[in-house]
Amino acid sequence: MTSQNVVLVTCATGNLGPHVVRRLQERGATVRALVLEGDPGIAKLPEGVELFHGDLADPGSLDAALDGVDGVFWMWPFFTLPVDTAPAVLKKIEAQARRIVLVSSVGVHIGLERVDNNCHAYLEELIEETGLDWTFLRTTGFMANALGFAGQIRGDGVVRFPYGAATRTSVHEADLAAVGVEALLTDGHAGQKYLVTGPEALSQEEQVHLIGEALGRPLGWQDVEHEAARSAMVDSGWPPSYADGALDYFAMLTKENEVGSTVVQDVTGRPARTFRQWVDENVEAFR
Repeated sequence: MTSQNVVLVTCATGNLGPHVVRRLQERGATVRALVLEGDPGIAKLPEGVELFHGDLADPGSLDAALDGVDGVFWMWPFFTLPVDTAPAVLKKIEAQARRIVLVSSVGVHIGLERVDNNCHAYLEELIEETGLDWTFLRTTGFMANALGFAGQIRGDGVVRFPYGAATRTSVHEADLAAVGVEALLTDGHAGQKYLVTGPEALSQEEQVHLIGEALGRPLGWQDVEHEAARSAMVDSGWPPSYADGALDYFAMLTKENEVGSTVVQDVTGRPARTFRQWVDENVEAFR
């Protein structure tokens, strides 16, 4: 590890953040987690992490968390927060840190996400204009997205969702975290735009069948029509543009597999975890 050893993790209590925190701690870094006041997800964070309350919507609230940091693992909560304050947040990061790792999206990698859509591509462009040593993690879907099926699986065992044939190369959150930590703590990753994926292409329906195998009972899949799915997603809080983008992407993946890479192996030196490994680790969530 280099002399860089104080790292701030934003959005630290989601599906990815706790993996990043633990991996950084294992590597001997001093880890700060940016959390909202009253966030119940704090319970998921390991002991020893330094908690700083702050909100990306309020750049001034980040000053204490950023004071003296060497690197930032940057995630943005697009579903709940517009990117209006992102330039000001990034300016504060640049004033303190040397390195930044951004969790970006496969949509940027394949050219589906435009810079003017106020999402990952926009943040990438902002970062490229700074003097930071940056690394972008253009990730496919998290394996943890399958947790969204847990309620239906625990119920009648039939998952109702659009585009069961959409074939993805979903990534284990711990593998994505490991790549990001390498980029923050070791040299040679500045300027890299890593496509981070899992090791296999599985349809959404195949993922559900693997969950069924782990549970020891068959599970079913029922496709939901596009417009009905869109209405349900928007009603549940998805911004309409995000719902449209996701559904159009799923439709595309019924005709061609999602792209894949060997970045996890190349950067960390060990194979990426399979979806069945993820299921075995999280099977209790589906019982």
